[in-house]
Amino acid sequence: MVGASDKQGGVGNAVLSNLLDKQFAGTVFAVNAKRDSVLGQKAYPTLSAIPSGLDLAIIATPAASVASLIRECGSANIPAALVLSAGFEENGREGQLLAEDLRVAVRESGVRVIGPNCLGIINPHAGLNASFGMSMPKKGTVAVLSQSGALGTAIVDWSVQQNVGLSTFVSLGAMIDVGWAEMIDYLSDDPCTSSIVIYMESIGNARDFLSAARELALYKPVIVLKAGRHVEGAMAAMSHTGAMAGSDDVLDAAFDRCGILRVKTIAELFYMAEVLSKQPRPTGPRLAIVTNAGGPGVLAADALADEGGELAAFAPQTIDELSTVLPPSWSKGNPLDVLGDASAEKYCMAVKCALADPNTDIVLTILTPQAMTNAAEIAASIALISNKNNKPLLASWMGGASVAAGILILQEASIPCFPYPDTAARIAQYMWRYGKSLRNLYETPTLLDDDALVHPDRVRAGNIIEGAIAARRALLTEFESKQLLLAYGIPTVDTILAKNADAAVDEANRLGFPVAVKLNSDIITHKNKVGGVRLNLENEGSVRDAFDQIKAAVSSYDSPLAFQGVTVQRMLRRDGCELILGSKIDAQCGPVLLFGSGGRYAEAIHDFAIGLPPLNSTLANRLMHKARAFRILHEIERTSPDILAQLERIMVIFSRLVLEHREISEIEINPLLVSDEGIIALDARVTLSLGEMRDAVPGAIAQYPVRYSKQWTTQNGHTVRIRPIRPEDEPAMVRFHGQLSDRTVYQRYFSVLGLAQRVAHDRLAKLCFIDYDRQMAMVVEYEDTAVGRREIAGIGRIVRLHRSNDAEFAVVVGDKWQGIGIGTELLRELLSYAEDMGVERVTADVLLDNSMMQHITDKLGFERNYDAETKLVKVSRGTSAHVLTVDMA
Repeated sequence: MVGASDKQGGVGNAVLSNLLDKQFAGTVFAVNAKRDSVLGQKAYPTLSAIPSGLDLAIIATPAASVASLIRECGSANIPAALVLSAGFEENGREGQLLAEDLRVAVRESGVRVIGPNCLGIINPHAGLNASFGMSMPKKGTVAVLSQSGALGTAIVDWSVQQNVGLSTFVSLGAMIDVGWAEMIDYLSDDPCTSSIVIYMESIGNARDFLSAARELALYKPVIVLKAGRHVEGAMAAMSHTGAMAGSDDVLDAAFDRCGILRVKTIAELFYMAEVLSKQPRPTGPRLAIVTNAGGPGVLAADALADEGGELAAFAPQTIDELSTVLPPSWSKGNPLDVLGDASAEKYCMAVKCALADPNTDIVLTILTPQAMTNAAEIAASIALISNKNNKPLLASWMGGASVAAGILILQEASIPCFPYPDTAARIAQYMWRYGKSLRNLYETPTLLDDDALVHPDRVRAGNIIEGAIAARRALLTEFESKQLLLAYGIPTVDTILAKNADAAVDEANRLGFPVAVKLNSDIITHKNKVGGVRLNLENEGSVRDAFDQIKAAVSSYDSPLAFQGVTVQRMLRRDGCELILGSKIDAQCGPVLLFGSGGRYAEAIHDFAIGLPPLNSTLANRLMHKARAFRILHEIERTSPDILAQLERIMVIFSRLVLEHREISEIEINPLLVSDEGIIALDARVTLSLGEMRDAVPGAIAQYPVRYSKQWTTQNGHTVRIRPIRPEDEPAMVRFHGQLSDRTVYQRYFSVLGLAQRVAHDRLAKLCFIDYDRQMAMVVEYEDTAVGRREIAGIGRIVRLHRSNDAEFAVVVGDKWQGIGIGTELLRELLSYAEDMGVERVTADVLLDNSMMQHITDKLGFERNYDAETKLVKVSRGTSAHVLTVDMA
């Protein structure tokens, strides 16, 4: 403890007092250059004076001294430091300079730092309270991460009051080094943690945070309260997309995409932490309400309806069973009113029947104190059945002191109890949304495998963009914008560039009337105002006059654009649904997508949904469903059954376009016309970033890494493709596993894992839906002409270990494809990925009798060591090791 002090009320005194608590079994050293002892502990003048073997330095000294102390930690081989000191970036220019010096010290020393300006850390399971101003919470499974020390204190106090145990509390402060991603990775491996709640003021590196949270979400819930929901963003862009896609909407979309549950209030943060740590996830939305008073039951039902929830409809057998137990005047439905004089036995039977009903997914029990009500007795009877089902059970016991004993009994039985029934109903709906979001996260998409999607004309698109950038034009002309869309296979209305009046007349005649003649750019600047020139024409005679009028209009402006000609565009009937499909660069999350109702009044209609690229067919369809315009699309689908599939394809291609051309700062198709005749872009607008900032914000979600895809020829002459796996591969993976022999399965999994286990959706989803920043799975794909589809011959996987520069790999090749070099080439490609990702060492465990894999690793420069304890061969190599190119015998 650096900065340990005897001064009452000081940080150094408070932290040292907490560290010396008898619960902590570790050794604490006090550092104070001016004293021989502090709080009865021997004080050391410097860190270097302390015996070696320290795990953590806790620093509570003036900001100006912190950087030198971190360097001293490095010299003393202390791996980590907790910096409580304030006075850095929050303290003006002087503090910013100190912060930069601290960053340099962290990089040079290799010491990992939490803070500065933080409250500290608490680990109840270790008895460690390295914080100031907080008492030790009970041991539990909820981890708390907070950027606010004050709110962190409130959360810890709440946990004590509500009997919710914590696994860890970490106040991250300014996150000058350790951030959200590292803490989430740590907690994902922590056996004491089952859920994580986060109070967030800034997301920091969005890509790292979302990547870590997405990996964890399937195993442990992540609940976030993000402050600053209504802070104004940057100046709205001229397009509808820029104006509508607010930064908080983007964060909502990002959290949803990664399986993070976002709440809006501190109370909801607390409540969700409690219910997710104490109760199972609901498998559906249907809520059953059991109450001893009609009014509270109705309030709960109303709150549920407000949140889009669903009341369960009891099965007939449940109604019959309840009628034999309850008085004749019971409600005969849901809410289930047991009446005010219900005994503990009858109340318990009603809850038991509601839980057993096949039509219910969640049960909420409500109690109001009445003259004949024994709250404690009823609570005790309900507590006996709470763990005998796999459905969540929530409670709302109203009345304060008169029901306090009952509330305590419910809490001890891990039944979350809320003061008001409407709150409980909203929390029940949150639980369902969270579970549904996780299931949606890994829903297998349809394979969209047409040429435009797999092989867009990237060269053509790049030439259009680079041509405009070379001319220092931030805005593509409408003609260029449509050509860009066409390069990616997005259909647009016929649009021709005409250099002179004769050409305009010829093209108008070729396209047929009516047509629109427009200035090529369609935006001209005059005295800092934006205007446009566009004429809709019905006959040939007006085309030449229109050309001359536009040219004259341009020349009348003070600072006109260079006159390059006009576009002649076929006018189409606008019968159908006008949509908007756009993208912009968000300061936190990089490229984001907007979909909704389009046309001139898109902003006024305000019907849109936000998503993150890249999309697949499932994500595109889900984005459509979030906009009210989907109702119209659903009607069009009645007469054009494939219209939604066409729209999904366009949205997937569009998402790839914005990711593959980071020079695009905004792009908007408005309107995108959907009708019985098909889908076509009527208008498009593309804005480019001309400065160095265009690549400053990476996409929040890693895109499909096309660069690792290649054709390769096996040793016996088969042409195959080695490429990264994708979510659409799940059906092919099922077929692949169906062809593996027991011997091959045993050598891969060290046991004869059954086919049903290997091809279970939950298992394959984790393999096919990967984060390419964190791991890689590559498949070897071939064309099976007998069935007319592509199949998988082999798969290799490499996973980077948390908090390490090491990675583990595994390879399995189908039996009929073994012995022809596929395993070697797969592993070689995985090693290339590992090197690109900065992995230093690659390892694997191999069965002793798996001679083929040992031969492959020998060829590629791996070292082999036999582990007598596990009876496995450990293979490893550095990524810079020499790769031998020996042909397979």
